[in-house]
Amino acid sequence: MSSALEAPRNPRSLGQVQSGWGAGQRALRWLRANLFSSIASSIITLLLIVLLAKALISFVQWGLWDAVWTVPGNNTSACRAARGLGACWAVIPEKYRFILFGTYPFDQQWRPAAATLVFIALFYVSSRRGFWRRELVYIWVAALVLIGVLMWGGVLGMPFVSQDRWGGLPVTLILATFGLAFGFPLGIVVALGRRSKLPAIRSLCVLYVELIRGVPLISLLFMASVMFPLFMPDGVNIDKLLRAQIAIVLYAGAYLAEVIRGGLQAVPRGQHEAADALGLSYWRKHRLIILPQAIRHVIPPLVNTFIAFFKDTSLVLIIGIFDLLTTAKTAIIDPAWQSFSVEVYVFVGIIYFAFCFAMSRYSRHLEAQGRKA
Repeated sequence: MSSALEAPRNPRSLGQVQSGWGAGQRALRWLRANLFSSIASSIITLLLIVLLAKALISFVQWGLWDAVWTVPGNNTSACRAARGLGACWAVIPEKYRFILFGTYPFDQQWRPAAATLVFIALFYVSSRRGFWRRELVYIWVAALVLIGVLMWGGVLGMPFVSQDRWGGLPVTLILATFGLAFGFPLGIVVALGRRSKLPAIRSLCVLYVELIRGVPLISLLFMASVMFPLFMPDGVNIDKLLRAQIAIVLYAGAYLAEVIRGGLQAVPRGQHEAADALGLSYWRKHRLIILPQAIRHVIPPLVNTFIAFFKDTSLVLIIGIFDLLTTAKTAIIDPAWQSFSVEVYVFVGIIYFAFCFAMSRYSRHLEAQGRKA
């Protein structure tokens, strides 16, 4: 009996209890200071909690409790019976292969699936600071060659698949990855050109940025698809996906140039003078001293621009390229599943959210590292 009463005197358990009390007290102080600081604030907080709880309960009831998960064959009678009450998630296993890979040959869809995994692995490796060496360039080249071999085929016993059959998530990743991979160095060059002391270079960079930023991306895609082939010699035809990719690279470069230029302006003048005093050349000065500081200053707007361009790839539907959102729209043309578009858009939205949220979290990680440096 006495040993049971003396058990809480263990220093470790006592420290854990005190730590829990301290965390609870800090949480209560935060709630009191931010959510219940006055009568009006308390009323608004309680109203918002009630509204959010009601919305969450309604969504859970629609998406989980009353949802239809499977249907026999192509019979959607169960989904139609639950229409308005519950979701019909059976449309996802029925149409997910078309949504993710478009019209790519059905028996070869393991290839775009493998290409998507290579993309994700490449993003993960690139985010690890331990791989930020010259070898990372070779990893990128090898990964992109592997993706090209998987998507095109024609070697190693894989049948050739033309780009007209590509679609879905791999196309979205190709457009976004190449657009940002080539648009980012282009933006750096244009940002440095806008700060050049040579009037011709500065005027040319200003003209490029203002022209590209002055028109919407849809107009650039339309010109790349319709107008550009008119200026090509007879018999020369550049693939539609490549033309769209070039338009996205030019568009991304113009916007990233302005973001990077803002970072360059935030670098103190003393850093330039110190680099000049060390006798560094123009390019070594910017590569080793100026650009790292400038990019560190603009990590949030840079990632915001990356996220925006990842989502803007959906605009290629205007020129008939089947990206992820376009394949989702096409998948519900089937009359049997036409009434369940919300579920398809929720599925596609989750995919977009996963990639955008990963970029956002990584930017916060970079900001935290920058503050420690």
